[in-house]
Amino acid sequence: MAIIVQKYGGTSVADPDRIKDIARRIAKAKAAGDDLVVVVSAMGNTTDNLIALAGRVSGNPSDRDLDMLMSTGEQVTAALLTMALHDLGVEAVSLTGTQVGIITDSAHREAKILEISTEKITDYLKRGHVIVVAGFQGMDNSHNITTLGRGGSDTTAVALAAVLKADVCKIYKDVEGIYTADPRIVSGARKIDRVNYDEMLEMASLGAQVLQSRAVEFAKKYGITLEVLSSFTDAPGTLVCEEVDEMEDMVIRGVTVDCGEAKLTIQRVPDRPGIAATIFGAMADGNINVDMIIQNVSEDGFTDVSFTVSRDDFKKAVRVLEKVSSMMGAKGVSSDEKIAKVSVVGVGMRSHKGVASKMFNALAHEKINIEMISTSEIKISCVVDASDADRAARALHKAFELDR
Repeated sequence: MAIIVQKYGGTSVADPDRIKDIARRIAKAKAAGDDLVVVVSAMGNTTDNLIALAGRVSGNPSDRDLDMLMSTGEQVTAALLTMALHDLGVEAVSLTGTQVGIITDSAHREAKILEISTEKITDYLKRGHVIVVAGFQGMDNSHNITTLGRGGSDTTAVALAAVLKADVCKIYKDVEGIYTADPRIVSGARKIDRVNYDEMLEMASLGAQVLQSRAVEFAKKYGITLEVLSSFTDAPGTLVCEEVDEMEDMVIRGVTVDCGEAKLTIQRVPDRPGIAATIFGAMADGNINVDMIIQNVSEDGFTDVSFTVSRDDFKKAVRVLEKVSSMMGAKGVSSDEKIAKVSVVGVGMRSHKGVASKMFNALAHEKINIEMISTSEIKISCVVDASDADRAARALHKAFELDR
């Protein structure tokens, strides 16, 4: 008897009819003899609506209270899905992250899982229950409710699959798998049959919104096979797994666009040892993740330092950087929210030359200016003006012949 972890995203459980459809899918899988643990997201746009609601009552709600509020969305879904399963004659129980025993650190809104107790889940599985877990949430050692960041239900599902030694973790979305580019932007985007952990990790961190990057990290660390598939059809999805030989034959696996970042620049910083440590130490102390970094050549003993952060952290990052700027005697801080990061990803880049040249030529042909560049062994990213992002993605998809 296999242990299967299923995860359903917000679109899959967006309304009562969709929840009933999912319940029937789960009942069918249970009838086949599998043990099932089901992780659910909040219905539709519930999380965004809850954040907006908080903004209507407070100009600066605390992260702790936001976690308390946002965690309710997944709890509603878990309860409703369990009710629908009961109506189908399926023994099921709904559990919050706290009830499961998902222990996290205390970084509200971006908490990391420290440990998970399997005792309660194992007991219910032995009794034949389907377990419906509210994703995206846990609690810290002080019993505060925490949330795992955008897409955190993916991480809940993969972490549970790891501790339960599940046979597979199936991530159900509103698309049939992972594509070579966002089909809403690139009409010729194709579904990928298999992608390795490293490629998926880069694609997720670079803006592909199919999986949360931390979920992929968990899967890679514990060797969990993921399948990304649609909850609306029975079509096979995309497997995320260990690298196989034929993956090297595909130089570029996909093109991603991330419009969720902003650029900050601290101007005319005194160019002396320890400056970077001070700037980015302040960002770390503010629990702000920094992505791409560029430092200009020093002139007259001063330099400019630019970097990108998540747009969710933008206002907080500006406040932190302005304090740092004042303390250092820098000229000031400038910012730009109208940027996008366009990337190409593929393990084949390790053994093929000319990828960067082809990428830059494709963007130049479209007269798209590159503001920042970042590379790794299997990806190249460029920051461009947000208005050029979709055109850049289409140009790169065509240049690397991903529509073939």
